[in-house]
Amino acid sequence: MPDPADERLNVLEQAVPAVAATKWLSRSIPELQAPLRFTPLGGGHSNITVLVTDAVQRRVVLRRPPLGSLPRGSHDVLREARTMAAVSAEGIPAPGILATCDDPDVIGAVFVVTAFVDGVVVENPADVERHLPETAQRRRAANDLVERLAALHTLDPQAAGLGDLVRTGAFVDRQLRRFAAIWSSDRTRELPLIDELHTRLAATRPQERYRALVHSDYRLANTMVQPSGEVSAVLDWELAAVGDPLADLAFFLNNWEEPDGAAARVWMETPPTCAGGFPDRGQMIERYAQLTGFDIDDLDYYRAFSWWRMAVIAEGIKNRYETGAMAKSVDMVHVARRVEWLAELADHHLRAYGA
Repeated sequence: MPDPADERLNVLEQAVPAVAATKWLSRSIPELQAPLRFTPLGGGHSNITVLVTDAVQRRVVLRRPPLGSLPRGSHDVLREARTMAAVSAEGIPAPGILATCDDPDVIGAVFVVTAFVDGVVVENPADVERHLPETAQRRRAANDLVERLAALHTLDPQAAGLGDLVRTGAFVDRQLRRFAAIWSSDRTRELPLIDELHTRLAATRPQERYRALVHSDYRLANTMVQPSGEVSAVLDWELAAVGDPLADLAFFLNNWEEPDGAAARVWMETPPTCAGGFPDRGQMIERYAQLTGFDIDDLDYYRAFSWWRMAVIAEGIKNRYETGAMAKSVDMVHVARRVEWLAELADHHLRAYGA
């Protein structure tokens, strides 16, 4: 059986050829001193993220789309970089953009280079116990998370220079169409519940009352956290759009798993909040409503929509792992089963909404 570490390094060399990447980085960021070392960074199952370390231990981060064919418009790291620069200018923490490359011939894809942000990513309960052992640290992280989400959702996209992200029509309608198309292209098997859920979600969508800049993958594991619990950077902006903030809130809440939560099995990593010591979901909802003034009565619908969307994304992840497009080794039985579990959760919340 092939060594997973060897396979991961082989995919890394395909994704970021060291000679070509070193030549471009040395020219574009003169402070970097060759030789450069490229190391896969954990935590993502979508875009490939690589730590670049130079001869004197300066560090930057290179981010590029996964290998293989991709749905049109997905994994747009250049658009992601522009969004990160805009939100940073408005006081929402994101890694600084150092350079972008729009020539796919350099390493085989367009890519961006960001500043390395000190801190840790807490991906699971063990990380929480190690890095945020005190309840006060966990509550600080929770408060920062909800406050930054509320700040994002009350930001004026036009004023931030992101007006071109505004699209006509309701955000959820567009997302339903887009992810139905992604499902058609990425599916690896027949799962009738996914198609049934799409029909029910389209038929029962509540009226869109708010429009805001949304992150679309907002969760504790997509942030850098300081020892105090401060959230010093929000990561992974590739899915950012102007849309319905309640869909963003729902995704965040679905990820805010409590210690006895039944949904923990659907994640690639057990959610960090399962460690306990964080405010519960109800407290997070209450704080968000206070900060934004938004009506959140339709949350069950949005949580159902979020679970369904995540199921479609999870099937795409399964597809990419099966075709060797990701620089990681995983439990493929779990990767396959979690798509079904996510669909079942969507069905549960949609029934609770009355649909």
